[in-house]
Amino acid sequence: MNLELWQWLLALLGAVLVGISKTGVAGIGMLFVSIFAMLLGAKEASGFVLPMLIFADVVAVAAYRKHAQWSHLVKLFPWTGAGVIIGWLAMNRIDDRQARVMVGAIVLALLALHLWRRRQATRRARLRISPGKDTPAPAAGPVAEDAEHGAWFAPTMGVLAGFTTLVSNAAGPLMAIYLIAMRLPKMQFVGTAAVFFLLLNCFKVPFMMNLGLITTRSFSFNLLLAPAVLAGAFFGRWLLPRINQALFEALALGLSALAGLKLIGLF
Repeated sequence: MNLELWQWLLALLGAVLVGISKTGVAGIGMLFVSIFAMLLGAKEASGFVLPMLIFADVVAVAAYRKHAQWSHLVKLFPWTGAGVIIGWLAMNRIDDRQARVMVGAIVLALLALHLWRRRQATRRARLRISPGKDTPAPAAGPVAEDAEHGAWFAPTMGVLAGFTTLVSNAAGPLMAIYLIAMRLPKMQFVGTAAVFFLLLNCFKVPFMMNLGLITTRSFSFNLLLAPAVLAGAFFGRWLLPRINQALFEALALGLSALAGLKLIGLF
């Protein structure tokens, strides 16, 4: 590619962030989405960097596969596939700006819903522990989580994740919201997300090739940036055990909020 020096440096930074987002801090991936969208355009970048994402996913799965929670993946996959197909059909009908605004609005709406539901759950938990009772309510398991969020939650998040990843590689914030809502500890969070995105990104390949967004030119570009992705992945692997759960969730949600605001053009 005919990029100037500053553009190559920016691309290298984006590649490092890809690696960190897959093995360390969830949500930071939206920063690389913004970088490559600026360099290549939002729609073109969605397929152009897909091989890089798959490479980072393979590294993340190798590191965290034993922590993956397949019960959540099984609930999401059929709906995510449907979302990918919807996104593929929409790609020729929307421009870059429409794609960014649409995805940003979805992220912000779901983030607001998640925070409201968490506040309501905290309030209910406080009411359950009256002055005369010392025993808190039992921890929620998978069945209780389904009852709390409703049968619509996983299908809705799956469809939206599939759609947003196809049009702009922006499913990271949606998965962060979903997995935090499921109360997964950080290692299970990253392991589940790693398997989810590896399978999802591989599923996207034929759709992106059909749209002409993966070419020999784009693949060569990805190969040049692979060492930077690997460096970021190792740094993220080192960083994750050193972040406590509360900080991990705050970073994931905070970066998701910033990503949504950026996508709709507020800064």
